[in-house]
Amino acid sequence: MSKKPEAPARIADNKKAAFNYFFEERYEAGMVLQGWEVKALREGKVQLTDGYVVIKQGELFLIGCQINPLKTASTHVTPDSVRTKKLLMHKDEIRRLIGKVEQKGYTLVPLNLHWKAGRAKCEIALAKGKGEHDKRATIADREGKREVERAMKQRNR
Repeated sequence: MSKKPEAPARIADNKKAAFNYFFEERYEAGMVLQGWEVKALREGKVQLTDGYVVIKQGELFLIGCQINPLKTASTHVTPDSVRTKKLLMHKDEIRRLIGKVEQKGYTLVPLNLHWKAGRAKCEIALAKGKGEHDKRATIADREGKREVERAMKQRNR
């Protein structure tokens, strides 16, 4: 019998990203982390909402992702919770992303952090920013769905 591949275990999601951006393409990148950061990720001590991805000298870096150190972190390391983390991808994927980011209006946004085969991965998206009217439409859709669900609940009672 063959086993089904396990779904990646979620560490943290960037819920603001879906509200602020339209996603064009999604990519998965590895992360260069220190030991205390991995321990903190296992405990879920991470906040991704203010994070963004930049390209410097042909490499990807995650900025603004806050990993809060555990109180039991090593004594010989001084943890920096907002340290810039390097993202790992194949060179041809990075070159393709550089070409698209240089086009007008595209940016790279971290969507979530998850575990895959024991390694921390970051899902990033090539995204375009939403305008104010797009955000209002998203809110209106959400409110409409809530009202329909409320009406269905009351009807089933």
